[in-house]
Amino acid sequence: MTRVQAGLSLQRLRVVFDGFVAVDDVSFDIAPGGSFGIVGESGSGKSTVLRAICGLAPLAAGSVELTGGVDTAAPGSKAFRRQVQMVFQDPYASLHPRQTVDRLLAEPLAIHGIGDAEARIERALDEVGLGSGFRFRYPHQLSGGQRQRIAIARALILEPQVLLLDEPSSALDASVQAEVLNLLEALRARHGLTFLMVSHDLAVVTHLCQHLMVMQRGRAVEFVAAADLSAERVTADYTQSLMRASAGFRRAAG
Repeated sequence: MTRVQAGLSLQRLRVVFDGFVAVDDVSFDIAPGGSFGIVGESGSGKSTVLRAICGLAPLAAGSVELTGGVDTAAPGSKAFRRQVQMVFQDPYASLHPRQTVDRLLAEPLAIHGIGDAEARIERALDEVGLGSGFRFRYPHQLSGGQRQRIAIARALILEPQVLLLDEPSSALDASVQAEVLNLLEALRARHGLTFLMVSHDLAVVTHLCQHLMVMQRGRAVEFVAAADLSAERVTADYTQSLMRASAGFRRAAG
């Protein structure tokens, strides 16, 4: 069966918390099947953009739309959540400690009224390289990398078109980070997923994403291709300071 690919369009997004403007007039488009990264220091508003997209932060102004010929759905709605799923930074915090892996994966299927749970759960576990032997374990019985794989499986089990990734490897040991990032890259290629990823790690973002937006104090300060960032072809002073702060940041351009 041919999957319909969806892109994502944000226009003049604005998020305000108790008078504080967390995101101010941010716009960008991601083509269906594309990968887009947001980088910036802590407090720049990058994670708030993801939360606004999936309905976890209130929109004061602007619009979020799926593109590419898919059915439109309002951000935060049940239909939108089926098409747009999020993987959070800390897998231990995002997984219910008293639910087995089986229950964690079955819950979104039940919420959306999707049948064939047995086959879908086994397929989701296979997709992330764990297998059915993990079905009845609890989160505390898993390593950090295994927990993040479960979080990814939970996001994928609804067969979404867009995956939001909020620092998906930063809570993991360095030895496990590459495994999770390689898994995400393989899943995007296999399913034609559209990625929107937030990270403070320039090497991670340029590895997984084709284009990037640099944020500072809630605003976009520069848009740049990953290859240009790697080759230090940037114009904004803030982007240059981020690169200087990223010790060891290296990636071959091209």
